[in-house]
Amino acid sequence: MSLDKVEISVSDTFKIDVDKNMTVPAFKLDEKLLESEHLYIPEIDKNYVFDKETTLAILAGFKYNRRVMLQGYHGTGKSSHIEQVAARLNWPCLRINLDSHISRIDLIGKDAITLTEDRKQITDFKAGLLPWAMQNPVALVFDEYDAGRPDVMFVIQRLLEEDGKMTLLDKNQVITPHPSFRLFATANTIGLGDTTGLYHGTQQINQAQLDRWNIISSLNYLPNQAEENIVLAKCANYNNASGKKIISNMVKLANLTREGFINGDLSTLMSPRTVINWAENHEIFDDLKHSFALSFLNRCDDLEKPTIAEYYQRCFGTDLVLKAVYSG
Repeated sequence: MSLDKVEISVSDTFKIDVDKNMTVPAFKLDEKLLESEHLYIPEIDKNYVFDKETTLAILAGFKYNRRVMLQGYHGTGKSSHIEQVAARLNWPCLRINLDSHISRIDLIGKDAITLTEDRKQITDFKAGLLPWAMQNPVALVFDEYDAGRPDVMFVIQRLLEEDGKMTLLDKNQVITPHPSFRLFATANTIGLGDTTGLYHGTQQINQAQLDRWNIISSLNYLPNQAEENIVLAKCANYNNASGKKIISNMVKLANLTREGFINGDLSTLMSPRTVINWAENHEIFDDLKHSFALSFLNRCDDLEKPTIAEYYQRCFGTDLVLKAVYSG
């Protein structure tokens, strides 16, 4: 891939309302390398709808080398937002999910026994994901940042220093980041732990580390019309009068579950991803109530299902017969 960059228009590329003269750097692609398996450039989703504030925060990360964290409820598209921005900038993007299986060794590397050409065994250090990413023009995204193990988080803290250098003690080597290396993170909580019961496994983040992130942007549920546009972009078969009415009612129902969650009436809620799943399942089964059960209702608490049935009736004007739904 060519490291040459060009300036591209933000308003034209991302279809958001900003100054026409605002630009952001993007890589030129070397056509000979387009089929390479190692470019790591995400595939462009032509129907993706960008949120203005979130997009500008991510673009600041790419243009000015700011470390950006996106925080918000599940299903709001935090990771995909970063990926789709990277896709349009032709910027390689690598996502690492900080689940309990990711260890310090995975990130930094370890000694491994290898065979030389004359069949002798030697111990050689194999670099992990971080040293490789830091030395390449890569946007590194830490998903589920608030679920990372403490020993892993302190490894990451080195990258958040002002110069971003990393010392590999195993090789007595100091790694200086590539000029086009970028760092992002996504999290469901804001580093204070889970107070809602929705995100088991998350934990409090060291506030000294959180303070090192230059930009923390929130991406939560969008206004009704914006969310409807996102669902319609994903489910083109609904792009007619009757289909738009169905999607509009789906989004209204989703918002009722979110309000119910905030008020303490429900212990779970519908994300935009759930609404899209419902629309897609409706296309498959051609049954609105059954597809609703498959997409959301069946994972709800039995004691809360009458409340959800009431929301359904308010949005669609028909009763959700729970026994019929359960029996399929």
